[in-house]
Amino acid sequence: MLSLKIGIIVLLAAIIIRHYPLNNVIAMKETAKQKILLLLLSGVALGFSRTPRGYFKILKGIPEAWREIERSRLYRIVGEFYNGRLVDYKENKDGFVNIVLTKEGERKALKFKLDEMEIKKPKRWDGEWRIVIFDILEKFKKAREALRRKLRELGFLELQKSVFVLPYECEDEINFIVEIFLIRPWVRFIRAKNFTNEEQLKIKFYLV
Repeated sequence: MLSLKIGIIVLLAAIIIRHYPLNNVIAMKETAKQKILLLLLSGVALGFSRTPRGYFKILKGIPEAWREIERSRLYRIVGEFYNGRLVDYKENKDGFVNIVLTKEGERKALKFKLDEMEIKKPKRWDGEWRIVIFDILEKFKKAREALRRKLRELGFLELQKSVFVLPYECEDEINFIVEIFLIRPWVRFIRAKNFTNEEQLKIKFYLV
C-alpha cells in the first residue's frame, strides 16, 4: 500500500505546471479545490488505474463532472490534498484505486458547502415565520458568533439578542448549520403564523 501511495505522489509531482498570471492561478485553483472536495463529498467517484510502468492515471470512464477540471490541475490538487491529509487512496481488489475523503477532508468540504449556502425566496410567501433561538455556552463563543454571522448572511433579521427571524423555508439549512458548528443542543427552530409587531417585519422583508 505504501508503494502504491508513493507511486501516485511521484506521478502527481511530475505534472508540469502551466504558467498563468498569479492572481488567475490562485482564483482558479481555489475554485477547483472547492469543486473537487464537493464532488468527493457527494459521492462522485474518482479512480486511478495502474500503468505498465507502475504509475497511476485517472480512469478514462470518470464521470463528466471530473472532466470539467483540467487534468493537470486535478492531479496536482489531489496530491496537495493527500499531503494535507484531506484525502486518502483506497485500493480495490481489481487493482483500481479510488480517492476518498478523510474525516478532515469531509469537514473541509462541508465548510465549502456552508459557504455556498443560500435561502431560496418563493414567489409567494406561505405566511409562516421561521425563528431561530439559541443560548450557546460561553466556552463555545466562536461557534455562537459564527452562527450569528451566518444567519445574517442568509438574510435573517435579529429580533433581539440570539433571536433571528426569516419568512422563508430554511429548516434543512439550519439543521445543516448547527451540525457543522456542533451546537445542536443549544439551538431551537420555531415556526409561527403570527406574532406581535409582525407588520414591521413584513415591511422589512418586502412582503406587503
